Amino acid sequence: MRKASVNIIIDTVAFVAFILLTATGVLVRYVLPPGSGHFSTLWGMDRHQWGALHFWIAVVLLAALGFHLFLHWRWIIFMVKGKPREGSGSRAVLSIVGVVALLGLAVAPFLGPIEKRGDPPHRMYDAGPAEHSVSRINGSMTLEEVEQITGVPAQAIMRELGLPAGVSPQTRLGRLRRECGFEMYDVREIARRQREEGR
Repeated sequence: MRKASVNIIIDTVAFVAFILLTATGVLVRYVLPPGSGHFSTLWGMDRHQWGALHFWIAVVLLAALGFHLFLHWRWIIFMVKGKPREGSGSRAVLSIVGVVALLGLAVAPFLGPIEKRGDPPHRMYDAGPAEHSVSRINGSMTLEEVEQITGVPAQAIMRELGLPAGVSPQTRLGRLRRECGFEMYDVREIARRQREEGR
């Protein structure tokens, strides 16, 4: 395949990935904003699934840009070095410093300490008012934790969701949702109804 054809393919892939990256970024920021991940879906995907898609599109874009730079490496070197003359050495040094600074900026967040501020959300919930505790049910919780905060037996929720008999109540709801095809809304509604019936 000719270099020009490869260039067109790589540039097209990069352009499409850039557009999709922008679209999914706007979507997870404004259409499915933070906090909506367990309540709202678009085309059958919640905020977290769209976020995962956004990440993989970014990987494709980065790979396409890497190929693009690889194909144009000689031209880049020529532009950095330029024709040998006074000052061309300082231009090369500035280019290297710029690339190193950019790489350092990109890597810095991965080297910083992670600060924990309080307990994870599923540990902060208490068995307060029914509506408050039921609305706090999320995918990071287990059925046992749902039972603790709502007072609704895990077995009753499992039965109403139609979960297989071998499912452990210690399995996270997010995993069960993906494997068994229910929504977090269903769990909340079952817990709310069971609490009302138990009064």
